[in-house]
Amino acid sequence: MSIPTFQNLMLPVLRLIADGHETIPSCLAPLAEQFELTPDEVNELLPSGKQTVLANRAHWARNYMSQAGLVEPIKRGSYRLTPQGEATLRADLEQIDVDYLSRFPSFQEFRNRSNSDAAAERKPHSPALPGQDPADTPQEQIERAIHAHNRALNSDVIEAVLSLSPARFERLVVDLLLAMGYGGGDLERGLQTSLSNDGGIDGVINEDTLGLDAVYVQAKRYAPDNKVGRPALNAFVGSLTGEGASKGVFVTTSDFSKDAIAYVSRVQQRIVLINGQRLAQLLIEHEVGVRARKTYILRSVDEDYFSES
Repeated sequence: MSIPTFQNLMLPVLRLIADGHETIPSCLAPLAEQFELTPDEVNELLPSGKQTVLANRAHWARNYMSQAGLVEPIKRGSYRLTPQGEATLRADLEQIDVDYLSRFPSFQEFRNRSNSDAAAERKPHSPALPGQDPADTPQEQIERAIHAHNRALNSDVIEAVLSLSPARFERLVVDLLLAMGYGGGDLERGLQTSLSNDGGIDGVINEDTLGLDAVYVQAKRYAPDNKVGRPALNAFVGSLTGEGASKGVFVTTSDFSKDAIAYVSRVQQRIVLINGQRLAQLLIEHEVGVRARKTYILRSVDEDYFSES
């Protein structure tokens, strides 16, 4: 059985709170047992990796029922049924969902506020967000939308990288490694070699001030269907050996053949392979060649601040 939607969790969560499970964390194990969830489903994380899907949906189920006045806080993070919640349980319903909650004035006010805020932000006739499902919690919708945007951005970044000259691409790779913290992020430690007679080395990053330890870089701007094979890696290893180097990074806009990957795992030097998809992800993550156009802040209550202890 798949992880139930937050609406399908409303009635089970209400029953569990009535049975003495005052916190959402204490509800998770009984919910997993009730819905016969596998360990993988129980541990499945949101795209952000910060919270499990089950916990997120259970929290939103409780939140919506709180807005409708079915549950109320005893203390921070602990809840009990209200008289309205007790009456709802006595009604012996088969399901509680948003439509049912909409009969309560407090929930109607909550929905009206939410819809007004969303309408103020939404452009007229804007399409639904990719991957958006009405059954998702608001946080899931946000994270799925960001995930879909980043997937599209990934392709745009690769396209932009392929338009660069060989020299500019090599500089991009060195800039990325510096942004990732190699060389302490000091631009003066990132050196790009000349395009001719570079011995298969496109850049060098000194990891310490005196240049006693260095990372050697090879950058290949290949079409997506042109994989880097073992001969190119063999030449790179030879260049590292000639320089007496022990660390190397080989970056390409395409991918590596299985033979090339297997070869690198056997050589003495430590070599990291970065293919096109990973390159785009790293450029986005470290904001090299991309910039933040708008920032959205997802806030939640600071439990430590409201703690009585």
